[in-house]
This record gives sequence, structure tokens and C-alpha cells, in this order.
Amino acid sequence: MRKIILVILIVITSNLYAQIAIPSISLKNTQGKQINVEELTKEGLFIVSFWASWCVSCINELDEINDIYDEWQEKTKVKLIAVSIDDSRTIDRVIPLVNGKGWNYEILFDTNQDLKRNLNIGSVPYLMIVHNGKIVYRNSGYAPGQENEIFEELLKL
Repeated sequence: MRKIILVILIVITSNLYAQIAIPSISLKNTQGKQINVEELTKEGLFIVSFWASWCVSCINELDEINDIYDEWQEKTKVKLIAVSIDDSRTIDRVIPLVNGKGWNYEILFDTNQDLKRNLNIGSVPYLMIVHNGKIVYRNSGYAPGQENEIFEELLKL
């Protein structure tokens, strides 16, 4: 009986701590430079938002955050990394879309979805708060007003 309880506790504990750190995966930025995501998020407070140019909810979420991003940065020093999962068929839409929207985010390309897959992310939009390299908050999907919840989470850190 004790062995069964011990095994259950180990499984529960390992699930609680699964994927709390950002993996060491390099992605290209808009200038074509390889950026290691683990190194990029090692120190400080980050929002990592997985999105795609064809995802209306993703664009809505990033637009809403863009409207209040300066205030968030001023109060929390947060930086947003928008990770596009667009593949070879749609990747050419990303930079014109970002420029047209005036998003002042770090844009990275996960065209093979290596980072997305490594973090067990199913669908976009998917947003994480990363503090000093550790994932402290996750949210799948977007509904108007959720940016307020995200801001409250940022203020806790």
C-alpha cells in the first residue's frame, strides 16, 4: 500500500513540475538570426505568445495586448515574444502583418513547430508567462478581456 501511495505521489509531483523550464531551442527572428529561447528568457519577465497569421483569435489577443503593452512594460518590465507557428505556406504573411499592426514585439519563427511541440502546446493562441526562465502561467485560447487576467498575473511577479 505504501508503495502505491509513493508511486502516485511521484507521478503527481512530476506532472506538477513537468515543462516548467523553457527548453534550449533556437528559432529565427525577423532578421534571420538564430535566437536561443532558453537564453533569451533566462533573466527577467516575459510573455511568450504562440500565434499564426491565419489565427483571428491570435491576432485579436496580440492587438489587445499591443494597446496596453507600454503600460505593462512600465509597471512590470515585461517583454513580449510572439512566436509564429506559420509554416512555409504562410510565413511570408508574418512580417507584413506585424509591420501593418505596429507590434513592437520580438518575433520568432517556429516554422517546424519544434518549440510548440516540446512544450506540449496543442493549438493557438497559447500564451505563457516566463519568469527567469521558468514557466509560471499558461493560457490556451483567447477571449476579450483576458489581457486583464494576464496583467494581474504579471503584477504578482
